[in-house]
Amino acid sequence: MFPYTFDGHNDLLLNLWLRHRDDPVRAFFSGVRKGHLDFPRMQQGNFAGGLFALFVPPQRYIKEVAPQYAHAKWQPLEILWQQLDILKALVANADGHARLCLTTEDIAACRAEGALAMVAHIEGADGFDANGDVLQAFWEAGVRSIGPFWNLPNLFGEGVTGAFPGSPDSGPGLTEAGKNLIAKANHLRMVVDVSHMNEKAFWDTARLSTAPLVATHSNAHALCAQPRNMTDDQLHAIRDSGGIVGVNFGNAFLRSDGKRDSDTALIQIVNHIEYLISQMGVEHVGLGSDFDGVCVPDELEDVTGLPRLYALLRTLGYAENSIQKLAWGNWQRVLRQSWGA
Repeated sequence: MFPYTFDGHNDLLLNLWLRHRDDPVRAFFSGVRKGHLDFPRMQQGNFAGGLFALFVPPQRYIKEVAPQYAHAKWQPLEILWQQLDILKALVANADGHARLCLTTEDIAACRAEGALAMVAHIEGADGFDANGDVLQAFWEAGVRSIGPFWNLPNLFGEGVTGAFPGSPDSGPGLTEAGKNLIAKANHLRMVVDVSHMNEKAFWDTARLSTAPLVATHSNAHALCAQPRNMTDDQLHAIRDSGGIVGVNFGNAFLRSDGKRDSDTALIQIVNHIEYLISQMGVEHVGLGSDFDGVCVPDELEDVTGLPRLYALLRTLGYAENSIQKLAWGNWQRVLRQSWGA
């Protein structure tokens, strides 16, 4: 029997918003045309929950994936609310098999009853105001995690950018509004995701935040010098805060050459897991697949490949207790510390 997975990051809601907006519920429960995630495959892969991103894609990506929507003039907040509506529609039509979770008790109940545990997460605070009213509104609507940035500048600072190989030191730190956003998120006891922060913003957050540092979908810069991967110093700071790094399955974040080539061995994911453990300890490492947002190894294919990853870990001698921590337990500990419940 393979463990149940709690995943630190995926872009299911973006995929449904782009490709299945007319009927996202039917697509999710019967099977999506393109992508790594839907309900039948989640069940097959023992995928039991995770952080589901609300994300505003760049216009060029909308044009490429869903050209029929390329000329629509949505505002960023409108897109985020539409994707949250999709999540809630999935839950409303799941007959109890999927639930929006606000606490770790909710997640534990889902696991005990075989329901999909869905945590709403914002990736990129574009369109948010400086005084925190929008953040408060999303919290009241059930969002419990936020990454202030994607790759582009906004009111709160700049996300990490740059070509491979590159440094995460790619821009200025948090603005005053950004510092206030961190304080507001801490007050609300929301997870603050550092995965798309440049290095200066990361260290500003490490200094200011009272919560564990969480990188929902990042890897080791020492193995793959993508600017968005974490340096050793950043990994140590995350460890010392009691936080976690969710290993990203994207080929470009795994490979030493930074290529998006899907002919990437599954062992590359394990290499990053092992390196993160060597720097942080097994208690601070989890999974952050980035399913539906990246190109993953052919050996993994999609969410149904998770048992193959766990089988490889077992073959390499990983103890069952360590695998359980990587798959589920570490995320539950960090969320409990962050949320207080």
